[in-house]
Amino acid sequence: MGMSRSENMRRIRGKNTRPELVIRKLLRELGFPGYRLHRKDLPGKPDVAYIGRRKAVVIHGCFWHGHACKIGLRKPLTNRDYWLPKIERNRARDAQHLVDMAGLGWSVLTVWECELRDVVALSAKLAGFMEDMA
Repeated sequence: MGMSRSENMRRIRGKNTRPELVIRKLLRELGFPGYRLHRKDLPGKPDVAYIGRRKAVVIHGCFWHGHACKIGLRKPLTNRDYWLPKIERNRARDAQHLVDMAGLGWSVLTVWECELRDVVALSAKLAGFMEDMA
């Protein structure tokens, strides 16, 4: 028998998720240790923040944050009246966090969960972001 919905939702974590751990490992391998996690003093509490460089990486689940990929475009089958507006609010909040971070002089890279499938491309994307000091 399958898991109940509440059991499934309880297993979804907000911190130290598999995607976060992969990103942090790649950043260390690329020679960028010294990050801080989930800074509450920054808009949106970015998953990874390099204070001195004013660079942050946020990792979004495609479904929860409405990414334009196969997973993100999938619509919930149950309780749509709740989930569709919720996902739209997440998107609006994410966009506002990017504006707020830019206003504070920060560069932010959004990494989508689906990007973890191609670790080589993801690693190159992270390296490019971190090395770009513009």
